[in-house]
Amino acid sequence: MQVARQVPSRQRRVLALVAGVLVLLAAVLVVRSVTAEPPRSAECAAAEPAVRVDPAAVPAGPVAGYGAEQLANAAAVLNAAADLGLDTCAQTIGVMTAMGESSLRVLDRGDAAGPDSRGLFQQRDNGAWGSYADRMDPTTSATNFFLALLEVPDWPSLEPTIAAHRTQRNADPYHYARYWDPAVEVVSALAGRPVLGTA
Repeated sequence: MQVARQVPSRQRRVLALVAGVLVLLAAVLVVRSVTAEPPRSAECAAAEPAVRVDPAAVPAGPVAGYGAEQLANAAAVLNAAADLGLDTCAQTIGVMTAMGESSLRVLDRGDAAGPDSRGLFQQRDNGAWGSYADRMDPTTSATNFFLALLEVPDWPSLEPTIAAHRTQRNADPYHYARYWDPAVEVVSALAGRPVLGTA
């Protein structure tokens, strides 16, 4: 009678351990590939930590055609992003969006597409952007803009105008594109140095 050869108990434990480690490594690789951040957009690839601006030190302007009041509103946008721990890319997207919506002015009027729109970001009276007072306050409206931007999947990998469009839901996804370079100029002037790797 032939007896089946048995693998010693110790060998079985080692094989089980090796198999377990291999399964764990495979799971880690799958999770890393699924959760890896997509590459940042070309415009935001050189983003740095957010800058803070002393409202009393805002220049009178003009910077990129924007005067003192508009630059003070841009400073409020920058500081709202900094308070949320965002970077210079988000700050510049915020300024770009406010340029495209209101020319960096707190407007107490809307337009044909949004007669109830108000403030720097022309936020609608639909409950998503807070009260009238919230929408008319530069810091609060900017904070609400950035909180909505953070809900946009992979926003740093998108063209800035697309990130802004998905946040604001403007009719034209490329409406904000022409404001990117002026926004970089304004953010750089308020920061006192170039931002986003610009010269």
